[in-house]
Amino acid sequence: MVEGIVFSGLHDDAIPELTRERTMASLPFACRYRLIDFPLSTLVNAGITNVYVIAQRNYQSLTDHLGSGKDWDLARRSGGLRIMTPYISAFAGNAMAKFNSRLEALKTISNAVFSMTGDYVVLADCDGICNINLNDMIDQHARSGADITIAVKKVNVTPERGERSVIIESDETGRITGALVRPSRIAGSHDINLNIWVVSRRYLQSMLHDALSKGLTSMSRDFLCRNAAYAKYMIYRYEGYYASLTSLQDYYASSMGLLSSNEDRNSIFNVKNRPIITKVRNSTPTKYSDGAVVKNSLIADGCVIEGTVENSLLFRGVHVGKNTVIRNSILFQDTYTGNSVSLDCVIADKNVVIRDYRKLSGYETLPFCIGKGKMV
Repeated sequence: MVEGIVFSGLHDDAIPELTRERTMASLPFACRYRLIDFPLSTLVNAGITNVYVIAQRNYQSLTDHLGSGKDWDLARRSGGLRIMTPYISAFAGNAMAKFNSRLEALKTISNAVFSMTGDYVVLADCDGICNINLNDMIDQHARSGADITIAVKKVNVTPERGERSVIIESDETGRITGALVRPSRIAGSHDINLNIWVVSRRYLQSMLHDALSKGLTSMSRDFLCRNAAYAKYMIYRYEGYYASLTSLQDYYASSMGLLSSNEDRNSIFNVKNRPIITKVRNSTPTKYSDGAVVKNSLIADGCVIEGTVENSLLFRGVHVGKNTVIRNSILFQDTYTGNSVSLDCVIADKNVVIRDYRKLSGYETLPFCIGKGKMV
């Protein structure tokens, strides 16, 4: 049996413009999804039905989205979806503290981890977009007899990206020989950690016991870097689409990439037997008024479009007024634009109101962001 743990809020500081009032896991993506849908769907598609979601702060929208887990077939009498609210463990320490790593997060649910009985545990973050074959990764882990197997992807690393990543070093057999945690001044082609780990359950419990007794705080620094020479850590090489959302620019570029590449879009959302599952909502179809023009865009249900939308993503319930032109923009749920509005390279959070005749513009590498519930 395999169990899963999803870390919902470890990367809330990465995109502060969009996570001031929500956790990273509940950040909307691709018109109808939330970021937690990707790791959660990966687990469910692999037949994992005992899943813990560790919450930290601003998790109301996350619990509203997940509910009982029914949409993912995780509403069960035994196992199913468990949302672990902060600091329920006696080992958690200061209740006002904020955990910044997986190991610190695991300490807050140590009782649950020590009560696990499965053979393996999958650990996954919510800062990446991919559709990985988790069954294949678990099978490789079991065959190799590894303590930990880490999903990696070879990418071209810039110095800026290197400072936000963990670089994994391995030999020709796939055994991990070392790791560089957020290195500076590194560039070139390297394997980066995708923040998806398969860990043998007994080894995970041993790691957590050591962390509690010795005050360890980082799985990467305190275990991966120190123990690589004698523990058996392996890589699982992932070749599919992957987007790491470490900044507002990353979020914007990844969203826009869905419009320009059918291959990327299909490798996420059209993989056979591995659907991305999200909360089902019964919305009315989008209404296109006479004179409306829509080009190369993704439009969710429940919208009203009276103007022009080009190369943009519109979430549910967006209203585009008459003579309004939306280009290269992302409008979250229930955004309202008045008449004769012009938007270019704009990200509007939920319930934003943009009044008549407003003209707002950002740039591809620096989109203009409007906070949740604001009026312009």
